Amino acid sequence: MDFGFIGGFKALSTEYAKLPFDIIWANEINPYACRTYRRNIGCHILEGDIWAKINAAPKNADVVIGGFPCQDISINGKGAGVAGGRSGLYRAMVEMVKRTTPRIFIAENVKGLLMKSHAHDLESVVKDFSSLGYHVTIKLYNAADFGVPQTRERVFIVGVADSSCKFEPPMPTHSKETHVTALEAIHDLESEPEDDGINHIWSRANKSPDQGNRKLVANRPGYTIRAECHGNIQWHYSLHRRISMREAARIQSFPDSFIFESKLRETERQIGNAVPPVLAWHVGYSIAKSLIKSDHQQLPVAA
Repeated sequence: MDFGFIGGFKALSTEYAKLPFDIIWANEINPYACRTYRRNIGCHILEGDIWAKINAAPKNADVVIGGFPCQDISINGKGAGVAGGRSGLYRAMVEMVKRTTPRIFIAENVKGLLMKSHAHDLESVVKDFSSLGYHVTIKLYNAADFGVPQTRERVFIVGVADSSCKFEPPMPTHSKETHVTALEAIHDLESEPEDDGINHIWSRANKSPDQGNRKLVANRPGYTIRAECHGNIQWHYSLHRRISMREAARIQSFPDSFIFESKLRETERQIGNAVPPVLAWHVGYSIAKSLIKSDHQQLPVAA
């Protein structure tokens, strides 16, 4: 999400302009993800448990963005909901919003949060953010509708504090007929040898159940890239191998200049956990428009 909100990158032959955000603080517990972040985004990220690092956060910011862990909410998870140890971390984001009093916050999670079985979880999340004085809206996005070659559906929860600042969700840029296909996204890598330097490496895992047995269809977007690793990475549409990490990154809409500072398994995890940068850019663009429209004199910053 941070990379998308910054903008100024080229992905899948499309330029995404620099957005007026300055990321001033970030947190992540996974050391490999932190290495990747420092290489591609900046050294302002603090590694470690959010509750141990939260006192080092800035006292205010115009925007707070984040994706709280989804494993307890995902349809492939154990169904613990926001009471679970991971997804319950949304409370850290609530605390960050409370401390920094941003004009807008954006929280991302899986489609499962909208399922009837998680109605109480969604109610808890909305109630906790609303109690801080924010008008909260919820919208489901399909990444493929925004030029990402992947049918990834994710929920964005947006909270606005200032009644004069109205958030208008981005409009889709693509229809089902114009979705970017897997072939368009990765065809030029078919004849390329493995190259660890650009993350063009792939798992040799045997076929596994569920999504790990899926084969890309060349003339449609890829399936959702997952983070369970190794046996769940999809198969190439024409080659007898799983897709490479660079191919998975393309399907997630990362530019080729974005290099993951980790080996195969951790790179799989980072790519699968990520918000597609192109989707994040479209949300960020709409956020920037909302803030600039309401106050032309201030340059938004994000934490």
